[in-house]
Amino acid sequence: AVDNLSLNFYEGNITSLLGHNGAGKTTTISILTGLFPTSSGTIFVYGKDIRTDQEVIRKNMGVCMQHNVLFNYLTTKEHLLLYGYIKVPHCSKHELYQEVKRTLKETGLYSHRHKLAGTLSGGMKRKLSIAIALLGGSRVVILDEPTTGVDPCSRRSIWEIISKNKKGRTIILSTHHLDEAEVLSDRIAFLEHGGLKCCGSPFYLKETFGDGYHLTLTKKKECDTTAVTSLIQSYLPEAYLKEDIGGELVYVLP
Repeated sequence: AVDNLSLNFYEGNITSLLGHNGAGKTTTISILTGLFPTSSGTIFVYGKDIRTDQEVIRKNMGVCMQHNVLFNYLTTKEHLLLYGYIKVPHCSKHELYQEVKRTLKETGLYSHRHKLAGTLSGGMKRKLSIAIALLGGSRVVILDEPTTGVDPCSRRSIWEIISKNKKGRTIILSTHHLDEAEVLSDRIAFLEHGGLKCCGSPFYLKETFGDGYHLTLTKKKECDTTAVTSLIQSYLPEAYLKEDIGGELVYVLP
């Protein structure tokens, strides 16, 4: 799953782990968060060894897993209060309520604070999961496929939330969307078969390995993908469909 992987992550930066399904992204994140033990090697987080200082590391870490860990009969605000009491038990009640209020506003959830999680849209549920990860001033924030299953409009809203909250934090996210990695990242690490293939800034990677432009289209329910592809290829015969995921089509234009 992960083979001799060596990476550095930096405060104030967003680093994306980019790769197809099965490349080792989620396994890497599971090791970073302490869910899976390492078979060899180790991870240092602000000088603390994950093998011996996991409890200290977790106090400074926020995690948004690929699948939402939410309770349908708790409201948005109650989720943040619950996780807040667990994550920062030393905070006074007033301090915690202020932190929850600030986080709700930062993530665009304030107007939905009294809604039950079970009634939220997919995009709102992902925002809530990200809000939980950011809560309590987490210095390390790990986001596993943060825009999984959301519509294009919600994706861009989530991108804005992540970008606004990188100051003073080390943010690591996994994705298989190249445009997402390009928009958000200071550095992109390409993973394949659990190993690191290449790592660098989006500009460096485009200059070194770029193969043309990407055209991203938002689909409607009645979209005929074959007809769209034929139309594009009537103007650019060498263009091809690279991704058809969720509500988007991504074409590579030579």
